Amino acid sequence: MAECTIAGVSTATAAAPPPGQPSASRPRLLVRLFRAATSSIVATSISQVTLIGLLWWGATPSLASAVAFVAGAIPNYFLARSWAWGRKGKPQVARELMPYFAVIGAAGLASVGLTTVAGWITEPLRISGFVRIIVLDAAFLASYSLVFILKFALLDRLVFAGGARTRAATSRS
Repeated sequence: MAECTIAGVSTATAAAPPPGQPSASRPRLLVRLFRAATSSIVATSISQVTLIGLLWWGATPSLASAVAFVAGAIPNYFLARSWAWGRKGKPQVARELMPYFAVIGAAGLASVGLTTVAGWITEPLRISGFVRIIVLDAAFLASYSLVFILKFALLDRLVFAGGARTRAATSRS
């Protein structure tokens, strides 16, 4: 912190953190992990309500899991981007949005794929009603659990690497 006194008034400016130290606008790794997990829990809750509702109304496992994934992914992007990774302002399409969609798309394919396979497995077993919904929901949740750490690592190191996009202006004395 640099300090300058002008006419008896002290002004302080924030200096850039030393190399290897996180910036004030980018939370530390464990904080980012906790916040990303929390935003994923919120997104998963939204997805769960959507998935169970659609399955209850008779949607196919593929359709229900795809719609449920998108229903959770949209709020998760905004929550995780601002809260977990400290990003503000308009996102850069090539630098942030496209890689985000690639990572999230792969995770979505995993959840839809696993839920679809669970649907194929339960079909000949004549599992129906509430029990089938529980089996399909478990497959959907398992896919989320399996890819969370990989997804976090890719988002943290590739998509949101480099700290916050907008930083507070610092004055020079």
